[in-house]
Amino acid sequence: MRIEDLEQRKCPGRQVEGIAAALLPFTKDGRVDVEAFQSHLRRTHEAGLVNAVNMDTGYVNYLSEPERLSVLQWTRAALGPGTRFVAGAYIEGADGEIVSLYRRQLDLIVAHGGTPILFQSSRLHSLSAQEKIAIYRDVCRGYSAVLGFELGKMFAANGEIFDEVTLRGLMEIPELIGLKHSSLDRMEEFRRLALRDEVRPEFRIYTGNDLAINMIEYGSDYLLGLATFDPVSFAKRDRLWAARDPAYYGLSDALQHLGNVAFRAPVPAYKHSAAIYLHLNGKISSPDTHPLSPRRPEWEPDLMRECALRLEN
Repeated sequence: MRIEDLEQRKCPGRQVEGIAAALLPFTKDGRVDVEAFQSHLRRTHEAGLVNAVNMDTGYVNYLSEPERLSVLQWTRAALGPGTRFVAGAYIEGADGEIVSLYRRQLDLIVAHGGTPILFQSSRLHSLSAQEKIAIYRDVCRGYSAVLGFELGKMFAANGEIFDEVTLRGLMEIPELIGLKHSSLDRMEEFRRLALRDEVRPEFRIYTGNDLAINMIEYGSDYLLGLATFDPVSFAKRDRLWAARDPAYYGLSDALQHLGNVAFRAPVPAYKHSAAIYLHLNGKISSPDTHPLSPRRPEWEPDLMRECALRLEN
C-alpha cells in the first residue's frame, strides 16, 4: 500500500461507532465493586458510547462462568431494557464440542439483550482456513448479529491474527456483522479495511489498536479498552470528527498520549492503569484490580495524573 492510497481513505465528517470495553472495578479486598461498575456503565452510555462487558478489560479470562453471568445481569440492570451492549463469548479452557460451547454463551448473551463477540479459542489455531470458517458459520447461524474478534498474542495466548482466506470467509457469514481487530499493527488493519470494501462494504472493522486510535479517520470504528479510561472525551472526539472541527486533533493527540502510556509493556497491565486513572478522577472507589491481573509500579499514579491533566486542557 502506498501512502497516497492510504491518505485517500480519510473520511472527515464520518459518524463513528464507538464501543468502550468496560473495566470491571474491584474493591481492596478483592471483590467486584458492583455499584461502581454499574455507575461506570451508565456514565459510558450517557456519554454516547456502547458498553462492551466480559472483555479483556473486564478480566474475562479470570472470571468463572457464574461470574460472567453475573456481569451480564449487572449490565442489564444498570442500562435498563433496550439499551444495546456487547458482551464477550469466552470458551477457552471449557470442555465440550466447540460449536455447542460457543452457542451456549451466545444464548446467554442474547437472553440478556447483548450482542455477542466471539473470543478466539486456541483449539482453532491448528485448523485450516476452511475449517475455521465452517465452525464460525455454524456458531453464528440463526442469530441476528454477532461480532468476530482478532486478538494479538501480546494480549492473550488464545488470540490469533487471521490470514486473508479466513477473513474473506468470515466476512461472507451473514450473521457476522463486524470484526474487532487487535494486532496493534496499522498495516494489518488497513488490509482488513481494503478487504472489507471489496467483499462486504457494510461489514464493520472495529479497531482495537489503542496505540493508533486515529484509525477512525480511515474508516474503522472502534472497540477499545482505552475508551473506558475516559468515555466522555472519546465521545467528544468522535463528535468533533463528525463535525469536521479542527479541535479534534488536539483532543485526539491527548487521548493517544494516554494510550501510549497506559498500553506500554507489559500490555495486560493496562487494566491497572485504567483502575488508577478512574480512581484518580473520582469515578471508582479503589485503584485495585482482579487479584490475578498484572500490576503497574507504585509511581503509576504520577503518570496517570499527568495524562488526565493533559486531557483537561
